[in-house]
Amino acid sequence: MSAPKSPRKGSLQFWPRKRAAKILPRINWKPINSDNSGKTPKGFICYKAGMLSAIVKDNTEHSMTKGKKIAVPVTIIECPPMKVLSVRFYKNGKVASEVVSEGLDKDLKRIIKYPKNKSHGIDDAKDYDDIRIMAYSNVKKTGIKKTPDIAEIGLSGSLDEKKSFAKDKMNKEIHISDVFESGQVADFRGLTKGKGLQGPLKRFGLTLRQHKSEKGRRGPGSLGPWHPARVTFRTPLAGQMGMFTRAVYNSKIIKIFKAGEEGAAMKGLSHYGDVKSDAVIVRGSVQGPQKRQLLMVHALRPTRKQSKKNMEFIELR
Repeated sequence: MSAPKSPRKGSLQFWPRKRAAKILPRINWKPINSDNSGKTPKGFICYKAGMLSAIVKDNTEHSMTKGKKIAVPVTIIECPPMKVLSVRFYKNGKVASEVVSEGLDKDLKRIIKYPKNKSHGIDDAKDYDDIRIMAYSNVKKTGIKKTPDIAEIGLSGSLDEKKSFAKDKMNKEIHISDVFESGQVADFRGLTKGKGLQGPLKRFGLTLRQHKSEKGRRGPGSLGPWHPARVTFRTPLAGQMGMFTRAVYNSKIIKIFKAGEEGAAMKGLSHYGDVKSDAVIVRGSVQGPQKRQLLMVHALRPTRKQSKKNMEFIELR
């Protein structure tokens, strides 16, 4: 019998494998395009509530189950409204000026320091080539915590459209229906579930060694050659697993619920409770445990396979 062979485990793209410094990741907004006319923000702050099964009617063209009711696994994402904390004007990739919104929530004083009197308005900014907003979530409406989460959100459209949107939404709420529509595909960016210290077999997916092997079965057979006489960073070793920044691409949005709509079907979720504000039902799984804050972003590279799927929501199970 020939020796078992397999490709090396553990992508070197993700290195070093340690806990992320931020819960909500920083995103490069330039390559992300919003295909919705009038849907100016490119992302939204949301919270994972849990997973259920949904009964849907498959209306996808050329599908083997077209016109039939099928059960699909879904993730419930609660999306409380956002508010604008400040408007950032960029020049050559750097913040040239920033305008802070008036009438901010008192909960923000516990986590950030912001000037009481703004020095200038949005119309005073002149030399800039991009506009983004710093948004915070009105998480008190969910009941999971009080401290809001803050993230920078990119805007789509021309500079005039971005400026008018930022000026329009000062001291106003931005809802999930202002950013996404049912039937769209979206990316989710955030941290995975933390698993702490794990061995190399679980961490890198090594093959379990033969049961008579010396010095254990769940480790690599060799840590490396004699020369160079050191253990390289490519060697799979025990260490931190989870709490890594990852992206789930092209998740299909089955339905967007407004606050109070179909609330009875989304009560008593395990380790979460009741869904009290706007919510999104997404096909498949999303990274992180319950109550994990995520950034729901317009698809970076939408695929035809996911975009053409058409599902009519019926009920949750």
